[in-house]
Amino acid sequence: MQFVKGASWCLTKAIKTNMKFEKFKALLNYRCLSTDSGVENNKKPLVAIVGSGPAGFYTAQQLLKGNPNVLVDIYEKLPVPFGLVRFGVAPDHPEVKNVIHTFTQTANNDRCSFLGNVEVGKDVTLQDLRKIYSAVVLCYGAADDRLLGIPGEDLPNVLSARSFVGWYNGLPQDKHLQVDLDCEAAVVIGHGNVALDVARVLLTPVGILEKTDITEHALEALTKSRIKKVYVVGRRGPLQVAFTIKELREMVNLPDTRTILQPDDLVGCDKIIEELPRPRRRLTELMVKSALSPSADNLKHWADASREWRLVFKRSPVSIKSSSSGKLAGVEFVVNKLEGDIPEKQKVVATDLKETIECGLVLRSIGYRSLSIDGSVPFNTAKGVVDHENSRVRNEKGLYCAGWVGNGPVGVILGTMTDGFETGKVILQDINSGSLESKETSNRDNLIGNIKTVTFSEWEKIDQAEVDAGTKKGKLREKFTDIEEMIRTAKV
Repeated sequence: MQFVKGASWCLTKAIKTNMKFEKFKALLNYRCLSTDSGVENNKKPLVAIVGSGPAGFYTAQQLLKGNPNVLVDIYEKLPVPFGLVRFGVAPDHPEVKNVIHTFTQTANNDRCSFLGNVEVGKDVTLQDLRKIYSAVVLCYGAADDRLLGIPGEDLPNVLSARSFVGWYNGLPQDKHLQVDLDCEAAVVIGHGNVALDVARVLLTPVGILEKTDITEHALEALTKSRIKKVYVVGRRGPLQVAFTIKELREMVNLPDTRTILQPDDLVGCDKIIEELPRPRRRLTELMVKSALSPSADNLKHWADASREWRLVFKRSPVSIKSSSSGKLAGVEFVVNKLEGDIPEKQKVVATDLKETIECGLVLRSIGYRSLSIDGSVPFNTAKGVVDHENSRVRNEKGLYCAGWVGNGPVGVILGTMTDGFETGKVILQDINSGSLESKETSNRDNLIGNIKTVTFSEWEKIDQAEVDAGTKKGKLREKFTDIEEMIRTAKV
């Protein structure tokens, strides 16, 4: 009887998800057969992962690798997986998205299920998950951005870089963002990789972007853009920037765009370069060279360019100015000085000097923050992270976190991979020690059976439709930006 129930469940799932025959056989074998008794074992270590970005998939990968009995379900609010790999990576960085191949292998594991179009807190509660699963891992990232908190921040065309990235990358919630590129200059506030990403997208020739997976509405707007200057402004100095050398090198070599750094900002940095850690040393060397001794090729490239970007240091925004007609006119900054004996750890001190940069677009790129998914979760509101120790949420047995929701929006995908792996190992330790109990798979099956989901096989229909639409336009893909359209395509 147990075998019949297991076979029936597998067949139902296979029909619903258009499961490939080989995977169906593997699932049937796993679900229905026990190596000892030939009957189904109803209790398993069950893990629910909330969020299908890099942190979620890397955690799942470690769990599946480390215990042959673990079942992993990845819950995702959107009908499509991969989080910031899909919606955060710049369209001209397709190589960064190659990790999707690894994530796809994880999702196709017969002990892993992707459950898209399920919002935890709405379609299913966190309490429900905690009752049914041995462990729940929060991996839902950072969906909010930090504010400047200055006058004029609510003016039209003062946008968060997060929303701007979502706009050109096809995030459904940002598809209607009002972006006016009918101006000559833009100011990007922040010195991280996202700041350089948005600056690069604003200045990259459309002929390059039109071959990527950038959204059609963004491509159309950028085609009509009049922006010729982008100021990337930070409150600290060149030794404190948060972007990496790869992003800086791309900006220095961006077609039809000159790089402008003030030599005075880099004077003296050359004398301490050898004392810096290797990543910071290489980055500083490139800034010093670009400012003080650019190559002949650089000089020729910049001389012929019709656009420019400026890397501006030691400036903090104090207000955003409007014209008499109420339109955005510019940003007023206070000029800072740096104090302290250790150059790379110097503190910012405001002076009495102020200056204004005229512009028609402001992009705020000063960091993201996570929001609490449930009032029962210990949460540090000031930092925008779950309160945890070594991935274990404090005082909440069976609840874990990984990625930005636990550590803040820092690092790149490689760092998130390490964090996801470590979180997976912590959960495996708790399973092996008996700290986490196995749960009835039937309760988990009933829960999933009562909510409408988009499975990974159904996502693959969306994926193929996007690639086909992109091929017709000479692009990598044309992303769906409407959730209902995604679901219709998935359910065909």
